[in-house]
Amino acid sequence: MPAVEDRARGRLISDAPVARAVPVTLRYDPGFSPATVRFVLPGGAEWSFPRALLEDGIHDPAHRGDIAVWPCGRAQTVVEFHGEEQVAVVQFDSTALTRFLEHTYAAGAPSLTAR
Repeated sequence: MPAVEDRARGRLISDAPVARAVPVTLRYDPGFSPATVRFVLPGGAEWSFPRALLEDGIHDPAHRGDIAVWPCGRAQTVVEFHGEEQVAVVQFDSTALTRFLEHTYAAGAPSLTAR
């Protein structure tokens, strides 16, 4: 099964008055872990979490471990990453995340949740 690597533009949400645009690499390797997606943030911080969490969080607030995902309005999705010494909150266009999920399905591993 082929691995998937997409690029998405996120907006890093912070205390600054304007959100900063950042490139985020979205990865999925069904041969390594068919239930897991990985997001690589600028600076090399990489977060792995269940694909089902991303699937659910695009539509309804979802949380598991150090990751939370929730819809923000009609066209945005927020992903919040909690580390030992850092928190990153990144807002994405939902279409970019949906397209990434579609690419993961095409890679051969079916959706884990029914919608």
